[in-house]
Amino acid sequence: MNRSKFVGSLVGLAVGDSLGARSEGSFAVEIKEGRLSRYTDDTAMMIGVAESLIECGGLNAEHMAKRFVENYEKEPWRGYGPGPPRIFKMIKQGARWDKALDKELYPGGSFGNGSAMRVAPIALFYRDDPNKLREAAYESSRITHSHPLAMEGAALEAYAIALALNEEKELLDKLIDFTESEAYRRKLESVRKLLPQRQNKRKIVEELGNGVEALNSVPTAIYSFLASSSFESSLIYAVNLGGDTDTIAAMCGAIAGAWWGIEEIPERWREHLENRKYIENLAENLWNMVSG
Repeated sequence: MNRSKFVGSLVGLAVGDSLGARSEGSFAVEIKEGRLSRYTDDTAMMIGVAESLIECGGLNAEHMAKRFVENYEKEPWRGYGPGPPRIFKMIKQGARWDKALDKELYPGGSFGNGSAMRVAPIALFYRDDPNKLREAAYESSRITHSHPLAMEGAALEAYAIALALNEEKELLDKLIDFTESEAYRRKLESVRKLLPQRQNKRKIVEELGNGVEALNSVPTAIYSFLASSSFESSLIYAVNLGGDTDTIAAMCGAIAGAWWGIEEIPERWREHLENRKYIENLAENLWNMVSG
């Protein structure tokens, strides 16, 4: 593991988000090289996670919730879904972050992928301790997504990134062993079964999904990484599955960047990535905190 992989993970997430943002909601898109747009709430919230971890020296969910509110108010046009801004308003008005505020908006809480898309900095910080990683992923998810499937999706994405940092060859087996959810275990077994069928994108989408639900996107992002042989091909594959392209590509990019490192992210994408230097600096700060 090295500094390049930390930077690669956060930049990879932002590149995936920016690449996928142009195609969000489509099906059977066919990009070959891809141009980046401005990044969305996926990257904006990842930045908030990283900033909070750095300022607090680890997870402080109350601080993180306030940072989400502050960053949203600076850039409310980043493409946030309907739920988080309403939760941010409740927090600003004095509601406690840990009261499962999303349950006031969605029965049982939100099971979307919003907490998985932003979890990469937690994966970097807690990379060597799966139990602390799970706990931190759950806690950070609870701010906006308290449904068990959302929290488990965030933990799985984080663990996939942590395993990629170490270039773990048995990544899929370890994810299957790690998950405490039978629904995710079934999806991950489908990932294994579908790896030889990479070209049949319709089949991949039918079995794994490409929606905003964590259960129908986190396994798809993992699949896109495992079924590809380079950072570039994994992101293009993820976007070409259609659906929630920015978030699936962001989650795939965080894993792929952790595996291949910043040097393997094409220069044409890096040089056009909005706010790249700041994102790289956040990753550098996280590296310095955990490697010292």
